[in-house]
Order: sequence, then C-alpha cells, then structure tokens
Amino acid sequence: MRFSRRQFNQFFLSALGSTTLTATLGSCTTKTSEPEAAPGTAPETAASAAPAEKIPVRLAQNLSPISGVAIVAKEKGFFDQQGLAVEVSNFTSGKQCLETVIGGAADIATTAEAPTTAATMAQQPIAFLARMEYSDLKTLTATSANVATLADLKGKRIGFTAGTGGEVYTMAVLKKAGLTPDDVSLVNLRPQEMLAALTSKSIDAYNTWEPHVSNGEKTLGDQVTQLDTKGIYSETFNIVTMVDYLDKNPVVAEKFMQALLDAEAWIKANREGAITLIADTVGMKQEDLTAIWDDYIYEVVLDQKVLDILDTHAAWRLESGNHPDGVTEVPDFKTIIYSEPLKAVAPDRVKI
Repeated sequence: MRFSRRQFNQFFLSALGSTTLTATLGSCTTKTSEPEAAPGTAPETAASAAPAEKIPVRLAQNLSPISGVAIVAKEKGFFDQQGLAVEVSNFTSGKQCLETVIGGAADIATTAEAPTTAATMAQQPIAFLARMEYSDLKTLTATSANVATLADLKGKRIGFTAGTGGEVYTMAVLKKAGLTPDDVSLVNLRPQEMLAALTSKSIDAYNTWEPHVSNGEKTLGDQVTQLDTKGIYSETFNIVTMVDYLDKNPVVAEKFMQALLDAEAWIKANREGAITLIADTVGMKQEDLTAIWDDYIYEVVLDQKVLDILDTHAAWRLESGNHPDGVTEVPDFKTIIYSEPLKAVAPDRVKI
C-alpha cells in the first residue's frame, strides 16, 4: 500500500503516541431536500433560494502591518467572497497566535519563523501553508553612544527580544561585526519597551522590527541614528494551521489562500488605499506607515526563502540551546510545508 505524505504523517504521529489537537470548528454544511411546490405554483428557482451559509473560520492574527495581507482580506471582504466567515482574534505577537492555534482556540495563525521552528522542534503537528510577508529587522542607536559602524557596538547595552527573530537578528549583527555576546550587554525587552529604555539612556541601542524603529526616529529625531543592517536578517510572516484541521478542511484552506491572493493583488493595485486601511486597522498614523511601507514585501508564496529562514532560525536554536531536550539537528522543514492548498489556486506560487 502506498501512503500520501499526509497519511504517512498521521500514521507516524499515531505510532509515536503524539497527541494532536482537533479544532472545534466544523466545516460541513447540511444539505436539505427542497420543499415540494404547492399545486399551481412555480418551483423555487436558484435565484430565489437562500444564500449558502458561510463557513466559520477562527483566525489568530498579530495586529501589525506584517499581517497586512490578512487584514486586507478581512476588511475588503475577500474572505466573504470565498464563502468564509472569518472571526479574527488579535494578538501582539505571532508566538501568541500560534500558541492559540495549538491550544485549539483558533484554526489558523499569522506567525513568524520563531514560533514555527519552536513548534516543529517540539514535534507539534503544524502545517505551514504560505509566507505572506517578509521584512528586514533594524538597529536604532542613541546618537550620544557614538555608534557609527557595527563594530562600534562593542561594549554597548543593546535591547532585543529573547526567543524571537529579534534575537536571531542580534546574533547575526554581532557576528557580522566580529563580536560575540560577551562583547556587549544584552537587555531583554519587549519591542514596545525599547523606545522608553533608549530615551532614559538605560540602553544604547535596540534591535527590532517595524514600526518600533520608525517610531523611535520620529520621537527622538536627531538623538538617534539607524545603522545600515539591510539584508542581515529578514523576518517572515506566515500562515500556519494544524495538520488535523487541514485534513478535515482542505477546501477551506484553498479558499483562504485564494482570499489572501486577492488581497495581495488589491494591495499592489491600491497603494494609498492599502496604507490607509492597514494603518487604521492597526492603530497607526497613515504618514507613519507611509514612511516604512516599502519595507514590507507582501507576497503569498512558498519559496526557498521560506526554508532558508527556517533553517537559519533553527540553527540558532541549536547553537543557543533554545530548543526542546533531545533535539540535536535542524529539522527537515519540508515535512511541515503543505503546498496543496496554495498549489490548487495558484500553482505558480509554489516554488519549492
């Protein structure tokens, strides 16, 4: 007997005694027979029939411009057009989003590579459906700290967020500068705490993602300087669900992918409208998002960059010891990528 990859994964997880989480959401609708027409009356036509009931989907979303494609899909009605009634729960991190899905309180998550590698190493049965955005992380320094080059970070106090892509980026920046963590003082902060820490001079620099760098520049003006770190590390934002949910709802996943593709096309055709919509949704000023808009690369795709960033992040986990006991090598992330939903609606977007 020959197994498909999905059947093999289910058999393998069952053999290991793994516990999978079953989404509480049902995706099936009940088909009822049409009532018999009364004598002398015309039968009900398709046009007069009640509209099909939409399929409910629970989305755990990081409320940030990095979720821009999903935000537009919801706000412009692209999910509705696909027959999906998407209920959004907003969070401040992709980690929270994926944990909500793993815990069974949501069906689909927008999340970054850090939670994805953590879940994979913990042998959680997740299904990675697509990347929808990527953007470079950045470094903002206090002008008074006299940091003109990466090497000047030696001896400085640097804010970062442990366990996220921000930590991987920080290690990559230090390596690029020829430094080690022992050459600096690392201060673990949430992104929203970094500006206050820099203002109070309790740190000399911080490493994070937008909009926290541009917010710092706007607030402190010539008191801060952004270092040139373009290309050192990009954080991705992705669509992830559970294998069990995908197995039970393959058509829902296809419709979800199509809605995201429609949203991406609308974003690219309506730059100013997209900036306004996303800024209003996430609570940013339009001019603030306009200043950093081109930093966000919106594209619904499965490509080599997905695998490269997952591999880089997993390698950092092994080097830093930030991984579950017993894990000794980088996982084969192709085993968590389920390309079928995207391939069904846009085969040209599947490049791995």
